[in-house]
Amino acid sequence: QLYLVESGGGSVQPGGSLRLSCADSNSGRTFSSYAMGWFRQAPGKEREFVAAISWSGRSTYYADSVKGRFTISRDNVKNTVYLQMNSLKPEDTAVYSCAAALSAYPTNSANFGSWGQGTRVTVSS
Repeated sequence: QLYLVESGGGSVQPGGSLRLSCADSNSGRTFSSYAMGWFRQAPGKEREFVAAISWSGRSTYYADSVKGRFTISRDNVKNTVYLQMNSLKPEDTAVYSCAAALSAYPTNSANFGSWGQGTRVTVSS
């Protein structure tokens, strides 16, 4: 069982960057066994997939809306997964949450569990 805690959210202007972190604050001994994913939920909208990474980090998946702008990575020594977000747009405004899965694919949220509480990202001028 993972206990995931997100951080790094905030307010940024369009075109800016943020790096989100998601750490397993439990023992961390099983973190490297799990694929990890980032999802987001904007006000009044359904939660949507953003990015996922395999347990080894060798495979990554992205939503079309963030390809080329966002990068997911992980550090299994630090038990942390990251989401580097560049060229942010107002439509990226949402609460971003991380979650774990036995496999990074399929990327639908039903495949993931151990959800964190989320961190808010606001992109506005």
